[in-house]
Amino acid sequence: MAKTEYQFSDFLTDVSDGNKDFVIAVHEMLTKDNYKFKIESKASGFLVSYAHPKTKHSILNFAFRKNGMYIRLYGANCNNYAELLNRLPKSMIAQIDKSGNCSRMLNPQACNSRCAMGYDFYIGENHYQKCRIVCFFLLVDGESIPFLLEMVEREKQARA
Repeated sequence: MAKTEYQFSDFLTDVSDGNKDFVIAVHEMLTKDNYKFKIESKASGFLVSYAHPKTKHSILNFAFRKNGMYIRLYGANCNNYAELLNRLPKSMIAQIDKSGNCSRMLNPQACNSRCAMGYDFYIGENHYQKCRIVCFFLLVDGESIPFLLEMVEREKQARA
């Protein structure tokens, strides 16, 4: 059975009106720098991934859950924009707080040896050692959009 090829426009039809401009801005920002994107259909909706054109490492995913659309930012360079992390709204910091710790940082034998290490960073006085998969898995909403746009831009710049 042939795999269905999805287009960006297919994904965009499932995005709420309040998030469309954000999604389009991120898409244009990344594709103009030749980031490759892939769209898959999952049980919870579309999953859209963007990967660096040379390294093939993912920079972000868009995913749907029951309570809305989320962005998973792979913030490998988050220490380069610590001042931005310190300006995040409390709701975004609460989501980061709830995310799982990096097992590999805490005990290298506790995680798959091929697993990329998580992120070690500070927000204010709080020290985080979070798993890279869940650390910046953040709800996209009116409050978070300006910060998410800046995070994506800063991460993209760090990878240039």
